[in-house]
Amino acid sequence: MTGPLEGLLVADFSRVLAGPYCTMLLADLGATVVKVEGPDGDETRRWMPPSAGDDATYFLSVNRGKRGIVLDLADPADAEVARALAARADVVVQNFLPGTAAKWDLDYDSVRTSNPGAVYASISGFGADSPQPGYDVLAQALSGFMSVTGEPGGPPTKAGVAIVDVVTGLHAAVGILAALHHRDRTGEGQHVEVNLLSSALSALANQTGAWAFAGVVPQRLGNEHPSIFPYGPFPTADGDLVIAIGNDRQFARLREGLGMPVDERFRAAADRSLRRDELRPLLVAALASRSARAWHEVLSGSGVPCAPILDIAEAFALADRLGLAPLARTADGDVVGTRSPVQFSESPVEYRLTPPTPDRDRDWVEREVVARDREGGRFGA
Repeated sequence: MTGPLEGLLVADFSRVLAGPYCTMLLADLGATVVKVEGPDGDETRRWMPPSAGDDATYFLSVNRGKRGIVLDLADPADAEVARALAARADVVVQNFLPGTAAKWDLDYDSVRTSNPGAVYASISGFGADSPQPGYDVLAQALSGFMSVTGEPGGPPTKAGVAIVDVVTGLHAAVGILAALHHRDRTGEGQHVEVNLLSSALSALANQTGAWAFAGVVPQRLGNEHPSIFPYGPFPTADGDLVIAIGNDRQFARLREGLGMPVDERFRAAADRSLRRDELRPLLVAALASRSARAWHEVLSGSGVPCAPILDIAEAFALADRLGLAPLARTADGDVVGTRSPVQFSESPVEYRLTPPTPDRDRDWVEREVVARDREGGRFGA
């Protein structure tokens, strides 16, 4: 036994990103995850470029560590396998369209009848009864995320990653772990529901807080922060340097590092934010004498939070230099994506399986899940 979720069985009926990201996190933590795909497969298998051989890197990035089986739920025999898997699982995760799960007796009420201890997680776009398709970019649009992303006066802009899907997957994983703890205390399973819109509103944090507490509707500020300054990229002799000043002490260090005189207009954080149009040209003029990397070395050495802007390859190289080993590898050395950011002192994360090819593990599922007698306890007991 290694991972903290060792011995738990997860039936993964999800597809695309939010659900698969959630179940990959559970697999990283030691759970046995069985990914169920329909005859056409998870559509992210075809979302390319980029690809690694014949496989879309999109699919590979969120499906490591899982067993895989293809089930045509319109076929009675395959539907029975799906129900047997749900009846044996500790956790069931699905993002079916509204009404679809009940059609195959895979909805919560049906699963609870045969498996009252199951933690059943439903992931939807906009609530269980909404017909709105659950695509990340729609959630970014409808949540207000895009309204606060982009340059002032410019068009609303989506994030460079499907951030709402990722956050929703994280919320689903947290909810599942909480429900498993509840089951450990009471023996009761329960239904965990997560949706993209609610996750996006929560993840907008201070931006939605501005509306909830003060009735303020935030607007696009580009790389500006609405409440603190300087906080974002500034030009140097050869590129941008990101500076993140969160308090007065840090600003004093920045001012000294740049050789700027004391100016009472900018001593307090609120004043710097309100007078950013006066402070910005002074910072830009001081930064123009050196490169972004040179300023990073000087200023970070003085305790000023700052960084050059790296591309993803450079970010991986940085993580390597810091000893963070950013690539996840199986025991055989196969790369299976980006390493889990969660590390444990007593139950280390292991990457045991590469992302499944279609139907790779049908024999295993039928032997270890469907055919085994459940009277001896839950899976792994």
